[in-house]
Amino acid sequence: MSRLLAIDYGEKRIGLAMTDPMQIFAKPYTMISNVSFDETADQLEKLISEKSIGRIIVGIPWSLDGNITVKTQETLDFLDRLASRLEIPVVGSDERYTTSEANELLKEMGYDWKKSRTMIDSLSACLILKRYLETHPRETE
Repeated sequence: MSRLLAIDYGEKRIGLAMTDPMQIFAKPYTMISNVSFDETADQLEKLISEKSIGRIIVGIPWSLDGNITVKTQETLDFLDRLASRLEIPVVGSDERYTTSEANELLKEMGYDWKKSRTMIDSLSACLILKRYLETHPRETE
């Protein structure tokens, strides 16, 4: 089996989380700077190869009522460009509430705002991935 990689896309930072090879556990991985699409895609291609990623899940920030916002459209455009460039499936998944959930978890763990800021994106990606795992059967090859 291959790993799943989740992306919490942001204008400045992109949070990443991945599963174990059996696709049972989701854990925060890292955060990368969003300098340009090409640089981000290059970094993701390297990660796909190094970590045997078989599918990417991009968190889609729908509005609370399910409508498309400017941020939603920006993320959908990123997903489309990524899907066109990469040789593995790239799918979207609803990410509503993940950032607020991540903030609450970090508060509960005792992190101050400064430390939380460095972790929030990858933890949000982890919550996107956890939700995806709960709603989709494991991928088999």
